[in-house]
Amino acid sequence: MTDTAKKSSLQGQRAIVTAGASGIGLAIARTLYAAGVRVQVCDNDAAAMAALSESDPQIDACMADVADEAQVDNLFDQALARLGGLDILINNAGVAGPTGPVESCEPQAWRRTLAINLDGQYLCARRAVPVMKRAGRGLIVNMSSSAGLLGFPLRAPYAASKWAVIGLTKTLAMELGPWGIRVNAICPGSVEGPRIDRVIAADAAARGVEAQQVRDSYLRQTSMRTFVSPEDIANMVRFLCSDDGRRISGQALSIDGHTESLGM
Repeated sequence: MTDTAKKSSLQGQRAIVTAGASGIGLAIARTLYAAGVRVQVCDNDAAAMAALSESDPQIDACMADVADEAQVDNLFDQALARLGGLDILINNAGVAGPTGPVESCEPQAWRRTLAINLDGQYLCARRAVPVMKRAGRGLIVNMSSSAGLLGFPLRAPYAASKWAVIGLTKTLAMELGPWGIRVNAICPGSVEGPRIDRVIAADAAARGVEAQQVRDSYLRQTSMRTFVSPEDIANMVRFLCSDDGRRISGQALSIDGHTESLGM
């Protein structure tokens, strides 16, 4: 299929992208908009939202913490009023959570990590699904991680939440397939940008080593010896949204240069 045909298959579709004001979410929002999709994003970072309004005024945006049910309801109320329906939900919002052995993890930090990474996806899906069922079609993409396939030492809350995302994804694919609704998870490896820099710094501090040593170890963990870019993730999302991906559902798709392990 040509690029023109791919664009036409997405023209006029309507999408919500959570945590869409920066990083992976912004790359996805821009890629979908360029393909003809009407995009609504949310974020809880006021500075990122202000920057988005300057750089991409064509993308609708509102503040929302996806772990808060009332804020998710407000997001969907606004988005559905603006868009008139919903074809695509990208559950991208997530946090790295604390770094350290499980016995040092405070219950509040554990609960907050799962509230954003898992509960937020459930809260958004429960609002999106009735709209998609009425339309008889739709796509939900949930952001998991290579940690959701392999585990991740010193990152128990994060890994647990990302494993749960895959279970949620496969279950929703089973439930919603009869309505023409597809559900997939994307499992990125290390994605270049400020977030992975913070993760590496925290990992280095927890292990008592230099940050470059941790970065080098992350690179060695992938067969291709490279990190991925936000655009790599966005391009997979565009493919799943297009007609080319119309028979793909219930999958956990790795975009990671083939992660071999996540241990030091």
